[in-house]
Amino acid sequence: MHHLVHSQGPKLTSAEASKGYPLGSCSPIVKVAPIQTNTAKQLVSHDTKSFIYNYKYTFSVEICPICREDLIALSPKASRDLGGLGPLVLCTKVTNAIALLDPLTLRVHHLEEKKYRVYNFKAALTSKQLVQYMVLDIEPESPEITIDGSRYQLAYAQVARMSDFGKNDTVFTVRTHLGHRLNPGDLALGYDLYGANMNDDDMDKALLRQNLPEVVLVKKSYEKRPRTRRWKLKRLPVEEDLGNKAKGEEERRENEYDMFVRDLESDPELRFGINLYKNEDYRSEMASTIGDDVPTVPIEELIEDLTLGDDEDEEEEEGADAGMVE
Repeated sequence: MHHLVHSQGPKLTSAEASKGYPLGSCSPIVKVAPIQTNTAKQLVSHDTKSFIYNYKYTFSVEICPICREDLIALSPKASRDLGGLGPLVLCTKVTNAIALLDPLTLRVHHLEEKKYRVYNFKAALTSKQLVQYMVLDIEPESPEITIDGSRYQLAYAQVARMSDFGKNDTVFTVRTHLGHRLNPGDLALGYDLYGANMNDDDMDKALLRQNLPEVVLVKKSYEKRPRTRRWKLKRLPVEEDLGNKAKGEEERRENEYDMFVRDLESDPELRFGINLYKNEDYRSEMASTIGDDVPTVPIEELIEDLTLGDDEDEEEEEGADAGMVE
C-alpha cells in the first residue's frame, strides 16, 4: 500500500487474503520480509512481421514463516554455527533478515534469507500462545544497554500466571531481558514452557541438552485500551466472501488487528515507514480512560487524511458554480 502497488492487482476477497495476492512485482516484499522467489514466463502471442512478442510473467514468492515475538528452539547445528546462540531465541525484528535475540545473554544475530534456508527452522511457540503474568518482584542484574536501537536490561524476575491467582501459589523465578521495563505489580506476556504442550523436535533436543527456563517473558502488557484511537491506518479493500466465512473469523481478525496496532503504539521502530493518519472520529475526552503509562503515538507523527477524489469533486463543483454565474 505504501507504494500503491496493490492497485496493479485484481480485487481481493477475504477468502483469498490468507492464500495470496497477485502483484506486478516482488520488489515491495523483498524489503519487508526474507523471501525466496522464482520467476517464469510463457509466450502468449507474437507477430512474426514486427517481431513483437507478448509474454505472461509469473512470480512465485515463498515468505519466511518466522514472525516477530515468535519463540524459536535452534537445533544443535544451528546453535553451534551461530556462535553458541540460544538454544531458545526470540525473533525481535523482521526485515529482509530476521533478528534473533537470546533473552538470557542479550546476544543478537541477524539471519538473512539464504542462511535461514540452511536451517529452515520453525517457531516452537507463536504470539497467539502468549500467557499473561503478574510481576511480583524484579532485580536488575546488569546495566541497561542498547542493541540495534532497542533497549534491554538483564534482570531476575518473580512472576505468577494470572490464571493461577486464587487457585495455587505457583511462582516462577526467571531471567529476562525486560529489566528496564518491568516493575513489581506490572503485567507481562510470556511463553509458558512449564505447562506448554509442544510438538517440536528442536525443543525436545534442547531440553535434553540443558535446563531451559520455565517462562520466557516477551513484552510488558498494558490495560485494555479502547479500540477508537487518535490515529488510523489505511487498509486494503477486501470483499467479504460470505460463503467461505468461518464462525468467529471476523472476531479473530479484529483481535489480530488490535494486537498489531498495540505493537505499533509500543514500538516506534516498528511504525517507521508506516503512514499513520489522524482519526477525525476521535474525541479528546476518550483519552481520560487511558492510563498514564500506556504508550501512544505522538500527534507529531500523524498526517492529515486527505482524499484526492474529494478535492477534485469540490473543484468541479466550484467550476460549475462559476460557469452558472457567468
